[in-house]
Amino acid sequence: MAYVPRLKEEYKGRIVAALTEEFGYKNIMQVPKLQKIVISKGVGAAVADKKLIDYALDEVASISGQKAIATISKKDVASFKLRKGMPIGVKVTLRDQKMYEFLDRLVTASLPRVRDFRGIKANGFDGRGNYNLGITEQIIFPEIDIDKVNKISGMDITFVTSAQTDKEAKSLLSELGLPFKKN
Repeated sequence: MAYVPRLKEEYKGRIVAALTEEFGYKNIMQVPKLQKIVISKGVGAAVADKKLIDYALDEVASISGQKAIATISKKDVASFKLRKGMPIGVKVTLRDQKMYEFLDRLVTASLPRVRDFRGIKANGFDGRGNYNLGITEQIIFPEIDIDKVNKISGMDITFVTSAQTDKEAKSLLSELGLPFKKN
């Protein structure tokens, strides 16, 4: 029997039923689901030092469990000494099993390590059912060795769902375990 992540089993069993009851879906295919998680990290100082991109690639790859790619600039910006085609960030897109594994680690191990954590803000929705979460320090992830970090930096995590509204997406992400702040 093949391995199935804990959150994926929970989604198929409990979460689909809970969302169907809450929103009154007629068909199981109407229930929103998490499609992908994109982890991106901008490395603006990479204009001066190319090794910073390599460090960021290693960090994001160890956090996500999947090889990250460098993002390149699309145009020249003279005031930043930036040329078209220079690497200025890294990103990785997680789907299916790795996505659920990352979300499980984020909720159970990483977010509780944030200092003075009271929950995540609920105003990161974009109006189409996607959610953006900003992480200020990469050292909250247990995969990162604090002694080997050359510079503390943050990253953005985007949760792309098939939900039509922000309310549906918030319910889905809450059921999956994201601890939103209570109003």
